[in-house]
Amino acid sequence: MTVPAVSFEFFPPRNIEATFRLWDTVQVLSPLAPRFVSVTYGAGGTTRELTRDVVATLHKHSGLKVAAHLTCIDATRAETLAIARDFAKAGVTEIVALRGDPPKGDAGFTAHPDGFGSSVELIEALKATGDFTIRVGAYPDAHPEAADAQADVAWLKRKFEAGADEALTQFFFEAETFFRFRDACEKAGIDKPVIPGILPIENWKGALNFARRCGTHVPAWVIDAFDKAERDGRQDLLATALCTELCSDLIDAGVENLHFYTLNRPELTRDVCHALGVVPELRLENVA
Repeated sequence: MTVPAVSFEFFPPRNIEATFRLWDTVQVLSPLAPRFVSVTYGAGGTTRELTRDVVATLHKHSGLKVAAHLTCIDATRAETLAIARDFAKAGVTEIVALRGDPPKGDAGFTAHPDGFGSSVELIEALKATGDFTIRVGAYPDAHPEAADAQADVAWLKRKFEAGADEALTQFFFEAETFFRFRDACEKAGIDKPVIPGILPIENWKGALNFARRCGTHVPAWVIDAFDKAERDGRQDLLATALCTELCSDLIDAGVENLHFYTLNRPELTRDVCHALGVVPELRLENVA
């Protein structure tokens, strides 16, 4: 089996305990030599300052290539581009450009009166600076606000036409979901990389709720399997096996890169990567 290249998503900590967890996550996963790591925004841009601080610190001290999430939520164009310029000045030239989720309680996205109206507008502005590699989101299962799956493909094509370099998909439970999406992208003339997003399931109830909020289809067999595993105390074993099998199926079908949503809990991601042959590089020092 071909060994994939991997990348990891982290989220910024909100307290001291979470800060230690983030740095433990970095220490566990950085030996796997990821292509890059990304740091998220919270819904409604609630962690904007935290994201900026974590990105700068990781870039300076971890030795990893760091991609900063940047959204259109609750900010003017000038404020958003000022954040981007700060990233560039700090040496961070990788951006994950997203429209962003509205604050909790809001019915849907409402653009700031002086802000970007969509991810496409944000991508165009970032591309015009010439400073960034730009990654964007993609949806193998239809986005909750999309008319249908084809609308998601058309919107992704617009993102690429606006200047995006690569797409990272929302997570999914079956490889066939990604294959259908990949085929639809190719049929639409999309020829840039679309990287599958992988969610190792550390918490089944949390993953199920997350899937329902973002429109990810949850197969009945997955629900049944986790219900049985929960009764038997085998959730971690099942999660590792299912995630490894999903990744193996993707790799066997030609996928070369995988992006893991770690939720700052690295052990399951690490175990899956090891099973796929992604292991720490052996460094031989002082060998005559």
